[in-house]
Amino acid sequence: MQMPTSLRAPTWVTDRSLLDQKFSDLHKCRDVNHLKQLHAIVYRFNLHQDPFVATKLVAAFSLCSHIELAVRIFSQVEKPSVHLYNAAIKACAVDSRPSEAFYVFSQMQCRGVPPDNLTYSYLLKLCSDELWLNTVRTIHALFEKKRFDSDPILCNSLIDAYSRCGICSAKRLFWGMDRRDVVSWNSMIGGFLKAGDLSEARKLFDVMPERDTVSWNTMLDGCVKGGQMNLAYELFDKMPCRDVVSWSTMISGYCKAGDLEMARAFFDKMPSKNEVTWTIMITGYAEMGLAKEAVELYAQLEKSGLSLDPRVFVSILAACADSRMLGLGKKVHRSIKKSCFNNTNSNTRVRNALIDMYAKCGSLSKALIVFNNTIKKDLVSWNSMIHGLAVHGHGKKALELFSVMENEGFVPNEVTFVALLSACSHASLVDEGLSIFNSLRSRYGVVPQVQHFGCMIDLLGRGGHLKDAFALALNMPMEPNIKIWHSLLGACQMHNDVGFPPHVREYLAEFGRGVTSDARLAIDIGLEKPCGVGSIELMESDHPKSAEQIGKPIKVNKDYLTNAMCTLSVREYNGVALPKYHSVACAGSGLGGKSRSFSGESMQMPTSLRAPARVSDRSLLDRKFSDLHKCRDVNHLKQLHAIVYRFNLHQEDPFVATKLVAAFR
Repeated sequence: MQMPTSLRAPTWVTDRSLLDQKFSDLHKCRDVNHLKQLHAIVYRFNLHQDPFVATKLVAAFSLCSHIELAVRIFSQVEKPSVHLYNAAIKACAVDSRPSEAFYVFSQMQCRGVPPDNLTYSYLLKLCSDELWLNTVRTIHALFEKKRFDSDPILCNSLIDAYSRCGICSAKRLFWGMDRRDVVSWNSMIGGFLKAGDLSEARKLFDVMPERDTVSWNTMLDGCVKGGQMNLAYELFDKMPCRDVVSWSTMISGYCKAGDLEMARAFFDKMPSKNEVTWTIMITGYAEMGLAKEAVELYAQLEKSGLSLDPRVFVSILAACADSRMLGLGKKVHRSIKKSCFNNTNSNTRVRNALIDMYAKCGSLSKALIVFNNTIKKDLVSWNSMIHGLAVHGHGKKALELFSVMENEGFVPNEVTFVALLSACSHASLVDEGLSIFNSLRSRYGVVPQVQHFGCMIDLLGRGGHLKDAFALALNMPMEPNIKIWHSLLGACQMHNDVGFPPHVREYLAEFGRGVTSDARLAIDIGLEKPCGVGSIELMESDHPKSAEQIGKPIKVNKDYLTNAMCTLSVREYNGVALPKYHSVACAGSGLGGKSRSFSGESMQMPTSLRAPARVSDRSLLDRKFSDLHKCRDVNHLKQLHAIVYRFNLHQEDPFVATKLVAAFR
């Protein structure tokens, strides 16, 4: 009896056919263990020299952030194709390695492999600021020489690169193009927005011959990032088709503006939500200190059945760490324990976020447990744990952990030394701190930055070495910032010193007026500053306000309130722009005082999206101000202050004003 054909030994062609099937969707694979198994099969059949197979493997490993392995696979191919070169350049570009990417490009030119349009497109993505302008021009000249200047994809990439390096060059290229498609217009609008020119972006948007969803979302995102929520709402209202990005952008904008009621109204009205939308809303509550709402919404997220990826956990844990929400952090940790991450890198990132959250929330023992149970630690893991020990005063344990880290073969970076010097400062380890600071450049090749000098000055000041601290502050290679002068002032008060020496006062009076907006520091160095006078960005213009003017309408102890206000510097509100909101139906908004509605869906604006009622506002503010006397988070206080001005409670409500003054003091 003849052996059936189906039972014969498989031929090499069958193996290759099987491999082709495995590699067909390799670019979508994010499972590192599966990739390594395929890599072993490739070596077994001696296919590592095959450009097609190598290109697929390089692309897959770069997708999983295993750049070293991707570069190793590329280097083993004797005669790489243009596709393999492109995959290697793209891998370096994704990992922000410009020197390696341009080295691969130079090898490509030396070996006579002609680049294609994708090669130049990947290289252009590496050009991130004005320092790369000459490089962009060189690439531009190269692809003009290769006759690629008629390729719209490449021209759009060039517009995007020029807009990051210099908007004038991008404008010249854009208006000089023979054919401009919708991507060209979107790239130019995005360039104006990156340059911070919202008005020019809007003008270009208005004259676009054709718009797609990306056009609307790009403009919407620019308005939100520019703090123009009225304009963002107007655009959103006019959008013919809204997707999840549109809704998420509006929710994010209202969260950043501190208007969580509007953000929640948009969230509830959103037709379909993804994990990103849930994360934005939960972190918005967490950043504003609304623990109850954040926990309740996270519980709804768990019940929604959405698959939560590591990025969701990392984002929420970061918000918990900044807002010191240990309860929500623990709830997220329980969810993480129930999840299963196949990607080791993602697992490490989540564990790093847990370490940081527990350390910042005061649960150092839990942070240590998570750290010790992390199988594959990276440098961020060690830095987070060292910093956690530092802020809790365990300086010697932080130094011991640093020694273990070095023995494990990890190379410290700038962040590591900030944590170490901070540990020495909190534990008054002056000699150890001096030894670390002096070894930064000589032993580790790290150039000291302002943060390192600040930690060192703080260490010397706490240790009573005030003359050395002042000398270091005056001789450091960069301008001392306001934190350094506050540190020195605190050291003077700690050791009952008279304050800044005369030569330091003269230095600040001559060179440091830019940092003396702080009233306490200005008084100490003897600069003339009108008592309690600043300017508040309120609604449409800046209005000068003095402490007396602010205090008069408030029917409380006026002398106490006025004196307290004198210690506040209104101009210190870095990054907190008081919202220029109008009510939904208002004059002066460019809408003729008519109520706004969601066009495109023939839907009247729901009550929950209207301007919040005073009773609801008061209820929300009462919750916010109940434990305000315990708050030491300046950023959170500034956000509350912005909300107070928005609802005009700074002159109407003695309770609110008194709470705020006491908290800022």
